[in-house]
Amino acid sequence: MVRFGPSFPKLLSLFVVAHFAHHLLTAIPMPLLPLIRNEFGLDYTQSGFVISAFSLSYGIGQVPAGWFADRIGHRILITVGVSGLALAGLLVGFSRVYVMLLIFLSLMGVLAGGYHPAAPPIILTLVGPKSRGRVLGLHMVGGSAAYFLGPIIGTAIAALWGWRSSFIGLAIPIIAFGFVLYWILGRQIPKREFGVRKMALGEEKPTDPRRVLHLVVFLVLGIYMGAVFVSVISFIPLYLVDKFGADEETAGALLGLIYSSGLWVGPLAGYLSDRLGRIRMILAICLASGPVIYLLNFVPYGWGMFGLFFLMGMILISRTPVSESYILGQTSARNRSTILGIYYFAAIEGGGILTPLLGYIIDHLGFLTSFTIAAISLILVTLVCSIWLWRSPDV
Repeated sequence: MVRFGPSFPKLLSLFVVAHFAHHLLTAIPMPLLPLIRNEFGLDYTQSGFVISAFSLSYGIGQVPAGWFADRIGHRILITVGVSGLALAGLLVGFSRVYVMLLIFLSLMGVLAGGYHPAAPPIILTLVGPKSRGRVLGLHMVGGSAAYFLGPIIGTAIAALWGWRSSFIGLAIPIIAFGFVLYWILGRQIPKREFGVRKMALGEEKPTDPRRVLHLVVFLVLGIYMGAVFVSVISFIPLYLVDKFGADEETAGALLGLIYSSGLWVGPLAGYLSDRLGRIRMILAICLASGPVIYLLNFVPYGWGMFGLFFLMGMILISRTPVSESYILGQTSARNRSTILGIYYFAAIEGGGILTPLLGYIIDHLGFLTSFTIAAISLILVTLVCSIWLWRSPDV
């Protein structure tokens, strides 16, 4: 039985709230995309670049953020990942032309890159190895809640005062919270960072080529699955508007259904990965993702579509605690933020590249063919990666 220290509930709760604040603004560009498209007169390809402007820069910011977190400390990077992101989001709200919108979304992405490489290694100091998945799953609740509530809050504000007000209204309190977060972390993080360094001294092991190969294949699979899934989800609001005639605000708010399952499925997926193994979990998740995307072509608008969105959220959110716990378990403590930064960089950059590419395919071939291609590619990549992963020691 796992026993948590007395500081566990308070510190974990703090990171859950920080995770929520970090993702609240990142959750609204997709649901607001139909409104942004209408104002600037964009096609699907240009609409894809609105999402990619943030996601590409968000990915780029992960690598230096991870490197700096391992060397100068996690507190500054976590705070920049909250307040810095919100400050750039405030500027997005003041954008008046398409080019400025892309520039400020890109700045928002770069500054946001600090959070994810820096936070999980600190969280790991709260528990032992057998509970990594569970705790990282609990941390996911904050991000999932933001992606659930963000589209609802963002589209509600947009319906009253326009999409710019959504960015401005949410950015201001997040900036303020970031300063409070910095002060609280200043009282707690030094002890935790000492714990990270202490683990680093005791966890150095000889490099095993097979272990490195399994880690690389695992990264490839997780990165590709996340990139494809995010690119498909990016076009769901436009899909609902153009195929089913949903209004822009409703289509954006329905995106929150995808992430609503994260309020419980993240901890469950982390718990199962602690018990059943990370490899089994990631293979099951990735194999399920292909058919779910394919079903978007045939499920009618209504409760069936809403249920499918909920299932998509279960699959997407389950991937994160499973992947993080595997990666952190396979890397030394002194390089964990760096490796996480590389992982998030590749996953986010992949989504940023695939989103306008998928938009181009939709422009020329339609939604049916585009979603089918995405689904088949996911199944094929999973089957190929399973050849190496199935016999990994962490099965």
